[in-house]
Amino acid sequence: MSKVIMYSTGICPYCLAAERLLHSKGVEHIEFIRVDLDFQKRTEMIEKTGRRTVPQIYVDDYHVGGFDDLQDLDHSGKLKQLLEIN
Repeated sequence: MSKVIMYSTGICPYCLAAERLLHSKGVEHIEFIRVDLDFQKRTEMIEKTGRRTVPQIYVDDYHVGGFDDLQDLDHSGKLKQLLEIN
């Protein structure tokens, strides 16, 4: 299964929704990067994604985007394929 990284905060309902969706697709481990605890990680996230909101989700090197983007991938059937690449 692919490696999943999620930039998140401790009080983000969309981060929790994304985590639940990913777990429902068989993802057992998500690497969380808490941008509310580390300003440098927030800066890193903004530089990498061009976005300021969380979650920002990566599957391997592919930037999925936020929860809405993740949900769109799931509805189109492409999320399962993306997670099964590795």
